[in-house]
Amino acid sequence: MENKTGAEASSAGSKPLAGIRIVEIEALGPVPWACMVLADLGADIVRIERPGASTAKDTYGSVLRGRKRLELDLKTDTGRQQLLSLVEKADVLVEGMRPGAMERLNMGPRQVFDKNRHIIFGRMTGWGQQGPLSTQAGHDINYIAVSGILDSIGPRDKPAIPLNIIGDFAGGGCFLLTGILSSLVRPKDQRQDIVIDCAMVDGASVLMSLIYSRYSMGQWVDERESNPLDGGVPWYDTYHTRDQKRIAVGALEPKFYDNLIIRLGLKQSAPDRNNKANWPTIRQMFTDAFMTKTRDEWMEFFEGIDACVSPVLSLSEAPLHPHLHDRGTVLRDGDELIPGPAPIFGENRFAVSKQSLFTDYAEVDAGWS
Repeated sequence: MENKTGAEASSAGSKPLAGIRIVEIEALGPVPWACMVLADLGADIVRIERPGASTAKDTYGSVLRGRKRLELDLKTDTGRQQLLSLVEKADVLVEGMRPGAMERLNMGPRQVFDKNRHIIFGRMTGWGQQGPLSTQAGHDINYIAVSGILDSIGPRDKPAIPLNIIGDFAGGGCFLLTGILSSLVRPKDQRQDIVIDCAMVDGASVLMSLIYSRYSMGQWVDERESNPLDGGVPWYDTYHTRDQKRIAVGALEPKFYDNLIIRLGLKQSAPDRNNKANWPTIRQMFTDAFMTKTRDEWMEFFEGIDACVSPVLSLSEAPLHPHLHDRGTVLRDGDELIPGPAPIFGENRFAVSKQSLFTDYAEVDAGWS
């Protein structure tokens, strides 16, 4: 696997989180994703999984890289004692069970802090540890629905489903990382009884801070396709090209908009964009113009022009884009495409961590002794 930044495989000791020990309890989406990022940054992570996990179908691939994987039955005294032994030596514990589940296993914060007062106890849920919905099932779509996000995205007739990026990973995983990393900044002797209640519904709402602010100030209409950033204006939208692919246009600022309409040959004919009544006419002009060339022809036509025009690429196309290829943004390992570790420290991107392997308790315990 080649890293286009030219970075050599970084030793664990050269990474920011070298020496930090983390116990990850098997969970969905945001927990393994956040622990992937921590592993890429050098953390020493042991992932605890249920018996039989080593033979189960893998649905996470490289997301589980950079850990030691260990099967433990936490419903048994032996499994719980082995977990507590690891907890005693760890800096962070991360879990994503429903509220109360760890307590029912006698592995809640009280039991964990009895073993290690200085450990950071990270809890990842959709609804949070408290609240009327805290014990209810849910998925990303439910959390962003309640947060006002889902209703804000997509065409006027129906909300668009933005994968599980906003709730799970941005609202969940990123805020879990924020809680863990900000807690690790404290000197260890000042880290006592820290519990992180990370709820996707909370984090997703924080992501909407600018939109809520503009709405409160009368600068945002609470209806899809009515605002500058939701496809409401013709110069922030996508357009079909002659080959039925798409171009993304984000020419918000006047200088970029001028470059756009000049390049499209519409400088003299496009009406004033400051008059909302002209928006349908401008949109139709853009629609007609972009249908005259293929997507790639348009990209050649706009090369070097600051008009905020980009190709809409598929998952198979994106890694081949010259900019992403040059930065090593998406790498290939055999048949698997792997986004490279981020952010970049200095000039070189960290090498992708090795894929995790299952091991036994004795080996893990000895490694942390």
